[in-house]
Amino acid sequence: MGTIAVLGSTGSVGTQTLEVARHLSLDVVGLAAGRNADLLIAQAAEFRPRLVSCASEVAATVRPHLPAGTRLVSGPEGAEAVATLEVDTVVAAITGMAGLRPTAAALAAGRHVALANKEAMVVAGPLMRELATRHGAVITPVDSEHSALHQCLLAEPRAEVAALVLTASGGPFRTGPTDLSSVTPEQALKHPNWSMGPKVTIDSATLFNKGLEVLEAHFLFDVPLSDIEVVVHPQSLVHGMVRFTDGNVKALLGPADMRLPIRYALAGRGETPGAASLPLHGEWTFEPPDHDRFPSLRLAYLAGEMGGLAPTYLNAADEVAVEAFLARRLPFSAIAEVLRGTLEAARPGTLGWDGLFAADERARALAEEMVDRLARAHAGSA
Repeated sequence: MGTIAVLGSTGSVGTQTLEVARHLSLDVVGLAAGRNADLLIAQAAEFRPRLVSCASEVAATVRPHLPAGTRLVSGPEGAEAVATLEVDTVVAAITGMAGLRPTAAALAAGRHVALANKEAMVVAGPLMRELATRHGAVITPVDSEHSALHQCLLAEPRAEVAALVLTASGGPFRTGPTDLSSVTPEQALKHPNWSMGPKVTIDSATLFNKGLEVLEAHFLFDVPLSDIEVVVHPQSLVHGMVRFTDGNVKALLGPADMRLPIRYALAGRGETPGAASLPLHGEWTFEPPDHDRFPSLRLAYLAGEMGGLAPTYLNAADEVAVEAFLARRLPFSAIAEVLRGTLEAARPGTLGWDGLFAADERARALAEEMVDRLARAHAGSA
């Protein structure tokens, strides 16, 4: 029986991971969650892990309901404790900067990491790769697009790879409206194909999610930014493609179901619970992204070209801007303005663990100032 630890067990990827683990009869040794006490308690009751982690403020609620033999550790140190358990695979699915230290801890412990935290590679890609190399850890991507690229690259000579191609659904506003300034959080959260958490869903609507994936692919596969393409594929059936120097293109096709890449990362190919067969009929379309309506994608390329700590600034600014949009403090169209302004104020610097977190804090402060300024301007023009 394989063993796993799940970081971010109550989130979208975490819950689907446990669904796959149930199907594969995997031994769930550790669970790390945040503030969703009720769901964590239910997960612990079913899987009976040796170690559970949660946010400090809900520890008193969780502790009395844990099964015998399950230990609780709260706070940031708890997630790192779960990350370093002796297991076959650590699923890194804590979203945002909060997932960096636990992911780094898992790599430093030499674990196989099924990586679903984009930020780990976006803001700290070289540092994560160095940890993996030094400690003999292995990273398998869980994002559907990067899993597709990973599978397409297997057994292919890297000298013959001309470009990586990431596909994007285009989100809910691909065909309109032209003016995105008045769209609501409810509209932006209605993704046409995927079921994801609020942050990732809004990033998909702005195409910034694809920008993060470009940066992730850049660091994960050690491919120049100029050799990473984005194409809009509304059907979300082709998840990733690789162009070769001979002109051929290799693609991975599959249903829009996150359980497939999760299952692949945990145990390779095989039957996946609830996954539908891929329909080989109907119309499949591909089109270039609209950079004018969705400028966040191009900003991600710019941050990658700036290098150093610039991706950290951009990532932090997006977290602040998306939160402000969901709280109705900021128009949808102003998210990109916050990103651009914060990136212009960035101090790229040299990438390192200490500077990374300091840059994150500075970027958040800059982004908050911009949100306040834009919110006042928007209120004054309303």
